Amino acid sequence: MSRHRENGPVTRHDEVPTPRGPARLHTDTPAGPPAALLVLGHGAGGGVDAPDLLAVRDAVVPAGVAVVRVTQPYRVAGRRAPAPAGHLDEAWTAVLAVLRERYASVPTLLVGGRSSGARVACRTARAVGAAGIVALAFPLHPPGRPERTRAPELLTGLPTLVVNGDRDPFGVPEPGPGVTLVTRPGEGHDLRRDPAGAAAAVRAWLREQGWATA
Repeated sequence: MSRHRENGPVTRHDEVPTPRGPARLHTDTPAGPPAALLVLGHGAGGGVDAPDLLAVRDAVVPAGVAVVRVTQPYRVAGRRAPAPAGHLDEAWTAVLAVLRERYASVPTLLVGGRSSGARVACRTARAVGAAGIVALAFPLHPPGRPERTRAPELLTGLPTLVVNGDRDPFGVPEPGPGVTLVTRPGEGHDLRRDPAGAAAAVRAWLREQGWATA
């Protein structure tokens, strides 16, 4: 099934099987051959229509990047409570196997997402053969619990962009080797104040890496 976006290309929707149930794919492609494929996951209680995910799609598709937003099986089944991390990673890895075959001619695979989806992308990036990672609102630690850091998940050895708000109660990661940090002033965890600004940072980084054409 396909749905036209106003003043934009067609978003194609389909489902693929995973060991944890069907996942739903929402695909937007540029007019010409894609320079890269960016696969994005959603937050724990949210969906793929989060403002920052939509803004990234709108910013990078015209720059030659195909974007697939993935709805995890637990959300397809109508549940809001997130599945265990291992289940999320298993379903995501199965989806990426399908997409690698479907887009075998696309030279570069990139993964990412917002919040929980960014964590899944980081944990599995090496296994799925990604060249880089886009992490929006990476939840460095649970609110008020900085000792429970998730910083090691960002240390994949792959080029990684982190875009976080400076008021995020989940914390703001530190930049490091291979990890570029863009801090958005006045933004919280949802990156809702200026999602286009966050998306512009993603597009600029992709261009710097040679993964976007414009």
